[in-house]
Amino acid sequence: MNAGSSGRAGAPGDIVEQLRRLDSCAVASAIESTGIRMRNEGFMDSSIRCLSAGPEPLVAYAFPLRISTAEPPMQDPFRARFTGVRNDWWENLLGVPAPRVLAVEDIDRHPGMGAFLGEVHANIFKALGCVGVVTNGAVRNLPAVQALGFHVFASNVTVSHAYMHIVEAGEPVRIGGLTVRTGDLLHGDQHGVLSIPPQIAGQLPQIAARQRREKSAIIDFCRSPEFSIEGLRRLLKANRD
Repeated sequence: MNAGSSGRAGAPGDIVEQLRRLDSCAVASAIESTGIRMRNEGFMDSSIRCLSAGPEPLVAYAFPLRISTAEPPMQDPFRARFTGVRNDWWENLLGVPAPRVLAVEDIDRHPGMGAFLGEVHANIFKALGCVGVVTNGAVRNLPAVQALGFHVFASNVTVSHAYMHIVEAGEPVRIGGLTVRTGDLLHGDQHGVLSIPPQIAGQLPQIAARQRREKSAIIDFCRSPEFSIEGLRRLLKANRD
């Protein structure tokens, strides 16, 4: 198993805290306004669903894993039930700034036969500074995981571990169409998961606040007795300008 190390320093803690106050749609809109990337890039598709959420959106630094669940691991099929046996990557996980999120790619032809995350591993990973897991595979024990306030984004649930085993740690993964690398800053809530470009992370709260004021002005005008089509056009033009 390969184990990478974090190549990115964390954003200041106050920026992470400010980003937690924004929903993922607001963050996505703020990123779009900068033109830093194409508008159809930088987020996971709808195959990745929010199955467990904390009191605030997920904002955390990623550590990637590749797993397989459908077939026994060749080296020792009888040890595949409990992934705690393969723990040689935990120190690398701790090299990523906290808070952390595991980005887990199930590489099977049909991902999600067995579950990577359940009640036990949610508690292990929480103790290791993780606040959530994002995977194109499956999870289980959802009531217990939800009671922890542990964020879970996954494609499905399942009853079994099957032959879950870790294939690779620390190398880039692709989940829901998004490539995730060690140290990437992810933001997620009920709307989905996106990555935050590190060079503009500090600008996003201010951009989002300005966009919120613009949206509120439009909504207030639409609800007011003075509403008119011409007035709405003027307001939209003023926002564009």
